[in-house]
Amino acid sequence: MSSFYNAAVPKRLRGAMKDVYFSDLWARAKRAGLAAGNAITPRPMVVGTPTTPFGNDIDMTKPQYYISEGLCGFAWVNIKPGNSRFANWLKRHGHARSDSYYGGVTIWISEHGQSYERKVKHAGVLAAVLREGGIEAHAADRLD
Repeated sequence: MSSFYNAAVPKRLRGAMKDVYFSDLWARAKRAGLAAGNAITPRPMVVGTPTTPFGNDIDMTKPQYYISEGLCGFAWVNIKPGNSRFANWLKRHGHARSDSYYGGVTIWISEHGQSYERKVKHAGVLAAVLREGGIEAHAADRLD
C-alpha cells in the first residue's frame, strides 16, 4: 500500500477503504494499459512459404498473408504475494487467478486479439500503474 494511502486514511477506516482503494487502482491501471495497447502501431508481418525448407525468403508464386497486427503472442501481469489483500481482491472480483507456475496471481491480457506488441505494451503499463500504487507487479510475455 502506498504511503499516501496510509497517511490520508485514518487507521480505523483503512480496512473498509481498501476495497475502494483497490477498485480505483484497478480501474486506473486497466484503463491506462488498454489505452497504451491501443495507442501503438504494431510492426506488420508477411507470412508465406519459403523457397527451400529452411529458407528465409518467400516463394512469391505461392500465397502470402499480410498480418497487420504483427507477431502473435501473450502477455500477463504477475502479482506477488498471492495471498496479499490486493491479490485476494483481484481473485474475488474475477480479475486474476492463482498461478502455480510463477507463484502469486496472474492477470492475463485478453484484449487486442493476438497482437503480441499491443499485449506487451498493455501489460507493461498496467504493471507500472500497479507498482505506483504500492503493489508488487511484473509484466511478462511470450511469443506464440
